Amino acid sequence: MSLVPSPRLLLPLALALLAACAQQKTGPVVVQDQQDDCPLSLSQGQPLVLTLPSNPTTGFRWVMRDAATNVLRSLGPEVYSTPEDAGLVGSAGQSTWRFKASQPGEGRLHLDYQRPWEADVAPVESFDCQISVK
Repeated sequence: MSLVPSPRLLLPLALALLAACAQQKTGPVVVQDQQDDCPLSLSQGQPLVLTLPSNPTTGFRWVMRDAATNVLRSLGPEVYSTPEDAGLVGSAGQSTWRFKASQPGEGRLHLDYQRPWEADVAPVESFDCQISVK
């Protein structure tokens, strides 16, 4: 009795597995300073990485107005980084947030770029994106 499966059985099984994987969006969706990608449609469990230009040395920072908490789960705090080749104190960098699509539904991811202490001043920039999780 042989424990090695027949090649005829493996081929249809492999094709079915590949077809199932191709239909699901499981890789991370990366949005980099582009609202052109919005609205976003995600599958439940799919990661979302948002990266926006930032320079906190000017006093400006991204303020989260709506984190789409009904459909997204944050995977940690904002992470600020500068390009390694910048070499200048105070040079601009980028802020990155990581999320995971937690449950089906609709939500809004909205951030404003402003000085937090200037509440009555309009933001310099905004990122506003409708999120749909299936």
